[in-house]
Amino acid sequence: MDTNLPPIERNSNMMWYVLHTYTSQEDTVKDMIMKGIKDTGLESLLGNILIPRQKTYSIRDGKKIEHEKKLFNSYILVECEMTTELHSFIVTLPNVTHFLGGKQPHSLPEHEVEKLLGIQERGKTSQRKAEYLPNDRIKINGGPFVDFEGTIDKISADGEKLIIKVTIFGRVTPVEVNIDQVEVIT
Repeated sequence: MDTNLPPIERNSNMMWYVLHTYTSQEDTVKDMIMKGIKDTGLESLLGNILIPRQKTYSIRDGKKIEHEKKLFNSYILVECEMTTELHSFIVTLPNVTHFLGGKQPHSLPEHEVEKLLGIQERGKTSQRKAEYLPNDRIKINGGPFVDFEGTIDKISADGEKLIIKVTIFGRVTPVEVNIDQVEVIT
């Protein structure tokens, strides 16, 4: 999760709103809001500005490469106390189209905010997924192929499943297992 604002005193009137921008302009709009709000008297109405991102990994030439992926292209989450002045200031910035809800923006429900802010914790579990690379020797410790040993052939795009080459009845056979059903053989 991208949070460059310093911690602030929580204003109980602040809510989270969704701001729509032109494609690939999320970072530019965030910077314009942060720079433009200074010395306007509206600073106290603005909380955090988030561009939800998640770390992903890919394998290229046998090497693990880390990427950051925007979860919601063209959307920014803005924590603020929505007033007419603040609304006007933000929607008149270049590359901004509107807040969801139009002239009367709708705030996100608390459970949605909690779910979105939890993305960062989910990203931490993906580091376990990145521990495995093709051709790693592993042992299956769960499911129907428990105690079989083999090598990783493929890793699914979402990193949740592995294709393992195991020897069954003298033949090398690919089997699919969940990431939590294996451990690396050292």
